[in-house]
Amino acid sequence: MLDILLTASVSFIITFLAIPVVIQIAEQKKLYDIPDERKVHTRLVASLGGIGIFAGFLLASLLSIQGYLNPEFQYFFAAALVVFFVGLKDDIMILSATKKFIGQLIAASILIHLGGIKLDSMYGLFGFEQLPEGFSLALSYLTIIVIINSFNLIDGVDGLASSLGILTMIVFGSYFFAIEYQAYALLAFAMAGSLVAFIIFNHHPAKIFMGDSGSLMIGLINAVLVIKFINVAHSPFVEVQIPAAVAIGFAILIVPLLDTLRVFSIRIASGRSPFTPDRNHVHHLLLDNGLSHAAVTFTCVAINVCFIVMAWLGRSLGSNYLLLILVSLAFIGIGLLYYNKNRRKMVVAKRLDGATELKRASRVVTLTKETKQLADNN
Repeated sequence: MLDILLTASVSFIITFLAIPVVIQIAEQKKLYDIPDERKVHTRLVASLGGIGIFAGFLLASLLSIQGYLNPEFQYFFAAALVVFFVGLKDDIMILSATKKFIGQLIAASILIHLGGIKLDSMYGLFGFEQLPEGFSLALSYLTIIVIINSFNLIDGVDGLASSLGILTMIVFGSYFFAIEYQAYALLAFAMAGSLVAFIIFNHHPAKIFMGDSGSLMIGLINAVLVIKFINVAHSPFVEVQIPAAVAIGFAILIVPLLDTLRVFSIRIASGRSPFTPDRNHVHHLLLDNGLSHAAVTFTCVAINVCFIVMAWLGRSLGSNYLLLILVSLAFIGIGLLYYNKNRRKMVVAKRLDGATELKRASRVVTLTKETKQLADNN
């Protein structure tokens, strides 16, 4: 327990000290995230917070995790470096979706082929157990890529991605600590400590965004932890066995993961690239329903906690039934958001002649004069 506290404290302190420096440099170099019609912020804000998160996480992990006892971790850190620099370049210069995807594939291949992070079994999900090698590799690549992007895509409201990241890291870290997988617990709490420090500067109105360099890395670490969780929780040699680990792992990541799968499906069905940006995410739906940034973050985290609790209480049902229940409830909730959003858009206006007509309310974001000047200077 002392190692856990020290690791989280070190990562917190390093990130807390690094973020103000990053903000200052970003202001001097005018490295801002420019608002547009798709984004919800209307100010110029630095988007290099991932540098501070990565610094705290990496240094704390290297100081606490014994590499000679956990040789696979060198590959985890190598994959994290790849994803971090891909995200950092995108934050500064903007990469194409293809180049970002190639970087994510490289990181995933390091985890799978060198780090041994892959799904060899479905553990009874949909009636499948042990998987053929080819299907196992394809499923592992798909899982890692989707989870990496899930935290990138959910990072659209102040404090949301970091709050969900703290939640998932604490849950995974606590489980690994309980079964005495010390290194994985340290990895999770190192990231949690960095995110707690970062959210101090990221709550609404945010002084800095984590950018792709931060959100992609959170997704990568979550991909490592959830696959390890699923593989280990079914092992007869651990103290805390979880028969429905697949469904519980999904529940831990349900808000970012299901949102990503839903949005990807909508884009593909519309004939667009799954990486095409839009305003169809769950945080956009909540904003369109009248919630503030803080309320959106609190709502998403609270919903995620409720799903984790439901999954844990219903673990005896098995992954198939439990996953069906969780997904059904999630889509019912999303359907209600769409329904309420459409109702809010319809307003009744009275004309001068006494007749009434239906109009649609519009949401117009106006940049301040100072903001426009800063954008032009960029």
